[in-house]
Amino acid sequence: MRWPWPLQGRVAEAARACHEDGVRIIAGTAGRLAIKVPKAVTRPTTDFVRQAMFSILGERVAEAAVLDLFAGSGAIGLEALSRGAASCVFVDEHRNAEAAIRENLAKARLEGGRIVRADVHAWVARDNGRYDLIFADPPYAKYPGDRDHLKELMAKPELLGLLADDGFLIAECSATTRSPEAPGWRLADRREYGSSAILLYAAAEPS
Repeated sequence: MRWPWPLQGRVAEAARACHEDGVRIIAGTAGRLAIKVPKAVTRPTTDFVRQAMFSILGERVAEAAVLDLFAGSGAIGLEALSRGAASCVFVDEHRNAEAAIRENLAKARLEGGRIVRADVHAWVARDNGRYDLIFADPPYAKYPGDRDHLKELMAKPELLGLLADDGFLIAECSATTRSPEAPGWRLADRREYGSSAILLYAAAEPS
């Protein structure tokens, strides 16, 4: 399966409309609203990359059950809720991230959000939910010795168990990093935007 990627014009147009003086929800019921980014988030997903991500997903976001791992400011999950997702669980281990997401949800007047302050790896191992869209934007593993959160996460069979039928894992990593491989996962596509790469995974077809 190949995703429809002739999106450069739409993405660039939306990116020009985005403000560069802070992180904002791009579209939907809370579009253009500035959100708080906690100090724990050293590399928030840019408006440009988020717009690309959601342009790719298109109508899949509406009524979706969403999981936002390493949520940080909650920008990705907030964007999903603003665009019509039915629910979003935000997971991050930092107290100031929890506070920022709570404040952003209230400011945006978005419903369906639930915040979990926990280590992502530990939480995935014990959650029993089912999600149409799972977003994972962990700290980049750019240098030898860096913890590769994404590779570690994808190696957990529990993560695959959280994915609903026909669901997708949407991950972000450094453009200089190879796409992780793990049993049970199939890379549907990869696109690079500056220093970031968007990876779309689906459950592998049974052999």
